[in-house]
Amino acid sequence: MAALQYIQRKDIDTARWDTCIDEAPNGLIYAYVCYLDKMAKHWDALVLGDYEAVMPLTWNKKWNISYLYQPPFTASLGIFGKLLTEEIVRAFIAAIPVHFKLIEINLNYGNILSASSGFSILRNNYTLSLHKSYDELYKGYRENIRRNVRKAIQLNCRYETGIDINAILQLSHEQMGKVASISEEDFNNFRDLYQQLLTKGQALSCGVYSPDGMLIASCVYFFSHQRAYYILVGNHPDGRTIGASHFLIDRFIHDHAGQDLLLDFEGSDIRNVAFFYSSFGAVAEIYPALHINRLPWYVKWMK
Repeated sequence: MAALQYIQRKDIDTARWDTCIDEAPNGLIYAYVCYLDKMAKHWDALVLGDYEAVMPLTWNKKWNISYLYQPPFTASLGIFGKLLTEEIVRAFIAAIPVHFKLIEINLNYGNILSASSGFSILRNNYTLSLHKSYDELYKGYRENIRRNVRKAIQLNCRYETGIDINAILQLSHEQMGKVASISEEDFNNFRDLYQQLLTKGQALSCGVYSPDGMLIASCVYFFSHQRAYYILVGNHPDGRTIGASHFLIDRFIHDHAGQDLLLDFEGSDIRNVAFFYSSFGAVAEIYPALHINRLPWYVKWMK
């Protein structure tokens, strides 16, 4: 196996890095330089050989202790490369520098290589292949999804794309602020990232409006590696009883049916959310989480 190097962000060859992510069978949009630069407070990396495989290390510091964390709007990171083996995955994990005293990060679905990989925490994502016709995909919905889609249509809800990102961010901020520690800065960074990806044709904003013109369900999709990432959601409480969020996803499926595209719902381990995604016919995609605690005993006790 080629040598593994720890490389600080300022020394990373960004062209080689992005080429590695481009060509990796398990490549994900979160691992590109532009994404990491926007959403991670700091990041360095482990690099195998001449960028044959890479692992972003997204870090921060608190109480003068450096730790690895999962940045907002970044479902999975981990090791990316063409010919990953269990030996390589384990070597990367073992090579995480010891100055990172706490490691709480998500790896990716391509990092589970055998039933005995030994990860103590496995998480659930849900994905739906859109290669079938819309009629076939619609038949795969549970009846409650079809019923809610019909309700939204009967109530004259309107679906649109290319809507104002700020409207979605506002709804998302109101919704997610109650359950997640996402800062104003994080939302602003996401806005900047969206604009960057939009110019590359890798972003789409969608919304459902009530008959009186209120935005009641909305989302942003990002695109890479034949995946459409359902990455940011902003729903108004008024949309819950009229099938707005069901209709929102259904219309995306309708518009992209028959394509070589995987709809990536980005989760979830939350039972009700997982049931909602699976109700569209989505299937589980397992990925591991890595938790390593090297904190001093007095800090570990507090943690």
